[in-house]
Amino acid sequence: QVQVVESGGGLVQPGGSLRLSCVVSGDIFSLYYTAWYLQVPGKQRKLVAGIAADDSTTYADSVKGRFTVSRDNAENMVFLQMNNLKPEDTAEYYCYAVRHGGGLEYWGKGTLVTVSS
Repeated sequence: QVQVVESGGGLVQPGGSLRLSCVVSGDIFSLYYTAWYLQVPGKQRKLVAGIAADDSTTYADSVKGRFTVSRDNAENMVFLQMNNLKPEDTAEYYCYAVRHGGGLEYWGKGTLVTVSS
């Protein structure tokens, strides 16, 4: 059974930084594509950043130059370093994992990021 667990959310002032972490357990992590999504109440979940097993990355335009996604295959973890945070980054952030080539999709329960002075 694959499990996805996020951590690292919290309250931060505009311009500040946070680092989100996600552990993916229960299968061979290096076979998985992983990503971070955000969701605000009443709206659809949106891709923030994704990273494939070969470390190729994708970013939403709104976070390019501010956020960095990375992964550690030895620790089964994926990270999202968020710098220069803005109030509009406030959202629940979810970690996502799916095997390359398709299969079941796995989501964490989310971690709340609040950017406010």
